[in-house]
Amino acid sequence: MGWNSWNKFACNVSEDMIKSMADAVVKSGMKDAGYLYVNIDDCWQVSRDANSNIVADPQRFPHGMKAVGDYIHSLGLKFGVYSDAGSKTCAGRPGGLGHEYQDALQYAAWGIDYLKYDWCNTTTQDAKASYANIRAALDASGRPIVLSICEWGTAKPWLWGKEVGGNLWRSTGDIQDRWGGQEKWPDGNCCSNGVMAIIDQQVGLQSYAGPGHWNDPDMLEVGNGGMTDVEYRSHFSLWALLAAPLIAGNDLRTMRPEIHDILTNKEVIAVNQDALGREGERVAKNGDLEVWAKQLKDGSRAVILLNRGATEQQISANWEDLGYPSTVSASVRDLWLHKDLGKFPGKYSAAVPLHGVVMITVKP
Repeated sequence: MGWNSWNKFACNVSEDMIKSMADAVVKSGMKDAGYLYVNIDDCWQVSRDANSNIVADPQRFPHGMKAVGDYIHSLGLKFGVYSDAGSKTCAGRPGGLGHEYQDALQYAAWGIDYLKYDWCNTTTQDAKASYANIRAALDASGRPIVLSICEWGTAKPWLWGKEVGGNLWRSTGDIQDRWGGQEKWPDGNCCSNGVMAIIDQQVGLQSYAGPGHWNDPDMLEVGNGGMTDVEYRSHFSLWALLAAPLIAGNDLRTMRPEIHDILTNKEVIAVNQDALGREGERVAKNGDLEVWAKQLKDGSRAVILLNRGATEQQISANWEDLGYPSTVSASVRDLWLHKDLGKFPGKYSAAVPLHGVVMITVKP
C-alpha cells in the first residue's frame, strides 16, 4: 500500500511535490489506514555521470534523492523509485540495462525501499532473465528492496515472477482513468485499459498470487476525475478483493472527502490485507451482472456484487457459489454501509446501481 506519482503527475515530479505528498499521506490519515510507500515514478533521472552513476534531475531534485528519502523516512514512511530494464525508460530517460548492480548499490545508499522496474526499450531481452538479474543486484546491495515487475503481462510474469524474486508483477497494460473495456490508442496500437478491461484480464490468475508475490492490475485511479464516485468505489472494492497492491495515484493534498473515504475504508482495506493472502475470483456471471468472492483467513468470504450494466439491477450471491452448502444460514455485513444486515439462508440479494458494487462479508 502506498502512493505513486505517475497517474496524476506523469513527468511533472519534483522534490517539493514529493515531500508535500509524503506530508499529505500522514495528515490525511492515509498512513494510519496502511499506505506506507511514497514512490517516484519516471522522469526523476536525467543522465549518467562520468562513472556511469545515475543522476537525478538537479533542477527538480536540488538536494538529491537521499535527502528526499531521508525526509520520507522521517515521517515513518517508505521510499520508492522507478527505473527500466531497457536502455531507456518509457519517457526516454536513462534505463538500467547494463548498470543493474551499480544502480542497486546507489538505490541502497539512497535508502530506497521499493523499485518499480519497467519494460520499455528492451528490444530482444528475455523478461525472466532481466528481472532475475535486477533482483540479484538488489539482493547484493545489502538492503531489503521490494521489486515491482512492470512488464505489462506480456511474457506472463505470473508464471515466473515468484521464482525470480518479484514481489508483485503487472498482469496488464497501463490502467486508464475510465470505466470501460479495451480501446486502441489513436496511433492504432493496442491497448488502453479501462477498469473493466483490467478486471477481465485477472480472471484465471488467482492461483499465482499469495503472500509476498502478488498479481498487480496496476495502480489506483481513484480521485483523478475520469470516473464517478460510484465507479471509483467499485474500482477500489475490486482491487481490494483481488488482493492487489493498493497504490493510490491522486493528489492527496486536495482530495474531496468522498475520495478520502473511499481510499481509507478500513473494512475494505482489511479484506485486501487479509492474512490468508488469497486473491479473489469471479464465481458467477450473467451478462453484465457478476459475483466475485475471496476466502478470508477466518473461513468467511468477502463478496462483491458487480453491476457492469447501464441500469440498476438486482444481483444475488448464492452460498453454493461461495463454497458453502445452500442450507446454511450466514451473517451478512455491508462494508460500505458499515452495517450488519442480518442472517440469510442460501443466498443474499441486493439492488446494485449502474457501474456500482455491493461489498459484503458472508459468515456462516
